[in-house]
Amino acid sequence: MAKSLSLIGLPTNPGGVVLFALLMRLLAGNKGRVAAIIALQLVQTAGILLLPTINAAIIDDGIVAGNTPEIVRLGVDMALVAAIQAAAAVAAGYLGAVVAMTLGQQLRAEVFTKIQSLSSQEVASFGAHSLVTRATNDTQQIQSFAVLVFTMLVAAPVMAVGGVYLAWQQDVVLSSIVVIIMPVLLLIMYLIVRRLIPLYRGGQELLDATGQILREQIIGANVIRSFVRQGHEKRRFARANTSLTGNNLKSALVIAAMLPLIMIVVNLSSVAVVWFGGHRVFSGEMNIGALTAFIAYIMQILLAIMMAMYVLTAAPRAAACAERLNAVLNTQPSVRDVGDVRGEAFDGGSITFTDVRFAYPGAESPVLQNISFTASPGTTVAVIGSTGSGKSTLLGLLPRFLDATAGTITIGGRDIRTVPLEVLRRSMAVVPQRSHLFTGTIAHNLRIADPEATDPELWQALETAQAAGFVRELPLGLATEVGQGGVTLSGGQRQRICIARALVRQAPIYLFDDSFSALDFGTENRLRDALADTLTEAVVVVVAERISTVAGADRILVLDDGRLVAQGTHLELLEASTTYREIAESQLALESLQ
Repeated sequence: MAKSLSLIGLPTNPGGVVLFALLMRLLAGNKGRVAAIIALQLVQTAGILLLPTINAAIIDDGIVAGNTPEIVRLGVDMALVAAIQAAAAVAAGYLGAVVAMTLGQQLRAEVFTKIQSLSSQEVASFGAHSLVTRATNDTQQIQSFAVLVFTMLVAAPVMAVGGVYLAWQQDVVLSSIVVIIMPVLLLIMYLIVRRLIPLYRGGQELLDATGQILREQIIGANVIRSFVRQGHEKRRFARANTSLTGNNLKSALVIAAMLPLIMIVVNLSSVAVVWFGGHRVFSGEMNIGALTAFIAYIMQILLAIMMAMYVLTAAPRAAACAERLNAVLNTQPSVRDVGDVRGEAFDGGSITFTDVRFAYPGAESPVLQNISFTASPGTTVAVIGSTGSGKSTLLGLLPRFLDATAGTITIGGRDIRTVPLEVLRRSMAVVPQRSHLFTGTIAHNLRIADPEATDPELWQALETAQAAGFVRELPLGLATEVGQGGVTLSGGQRQRICIARALVRQAPIYLFDDSFSALDFGTENRLRDALADTLTEAVVVVVAERISTVAGADRILVLDDGRLVAQGTHLELLEASTTYREIAESQLALESLQ
């Protein structure tokens, strides 16, 4: 395959090098099957090449000579060769499909595992829509290319070389036609594949862009309707769709031009062979059987080249996909895991931030800087600040969704970067800012936190989260399907289910990222009281926008432009912090707060 790729210049193209290296790595575990495929393809090709020679012998030694026993004997040999060739073709096709499907499965698993290891920073840099396309469409393209390699490209070189040799054996003079047509066909192949490389690479990028627009329009359908932007979005999608269609049409036209060009060469070659061969037969310089075999070998040579061209026209798309997948697979996560979790014990403890700083790569200014505080078990620490002040980023540093770029974060006196990620995250229960539920039942979503949780434990968590009431009113209770993303529930219901899910974990540390924003004040008050009664020994960190949410916390951290400008209790901050007082005054009258 490396020689075939070299023929069209792909190794000098990064995508071709990446594709070849990727296939070699993935096939390393299937060496036995690959060797069997090659052997079976050789048997199949040998059978195909042998048949015209036997047929020529039947004509010259049997039919022309009137030797019936020879015709029968050679006919039996021909049938036997055909049966072996057919059996080898079926076996090779089956094994090729199995290896290609295994390759696709392994590649999808690797991409999925890599995506799971990436931090939110790397995921955002690629884009969720692009990662989905790479894990599905791009992987499928490489898998399909592998099928073509095993079913066609392995046999094509052997058939071409064997056909040239056997055609030369039949008649040296007529073989000069092969010498003429081979460079012409190779030139056609080269030009077509070179044209397809940039088209396929651009096509994958346009597919990403179209997928992104479609995803945004589906997720933001209500926003689009509410602002009556359907027409604008239709035009936006139409532009992306038209660009993708135009690109695909160009590549399809290039491929469509391949067959007519090859058929012109094939037909002219056939005419030349029949013309010159007929004269040689008439002059007695060549037997009629040899001419028949020569024509068959010319067809086999051209078929081999067509097979190779069919595979190699798919190579540029596969190469572009390999580049995109390799970019994901070679990405080093900014959050590094320390490794083995066996025997690791970690029971939480006090959380301490010491001069913590976080900045995105290439950013002009840090998101967080000089953050220092301590949160002890049995206490609630609240974080408040204006939009964009770094509250959610601070919370994301604890489970290491992001890693601090300076300073240290310790839990129980241990630097969290020395704790295996799985162990660290098992010590925490996180309620994200966006309430996300998975397709399945309410019970299934709750047991994501603890697969072994019993029904009574689930109901207890729902009671604390103020969700038991509406769940009991559902026809199937815990067995109620919530739909993808929890579409069958209201925003407040989804938020309470997410809080209940965190409570099922029964962890020493709880992180609430603006998790009460969809609740009315009455429900929020009851929920905060229930949490205070339940989480008596845990460290609770709450990010919130509402003063009413943070007012009862043991300590409130006030962030402003990524800096910790004040910390203390609600009353202390009203007296000492201008920033906190401004936030409070913007929500409620100062007198009512005191």
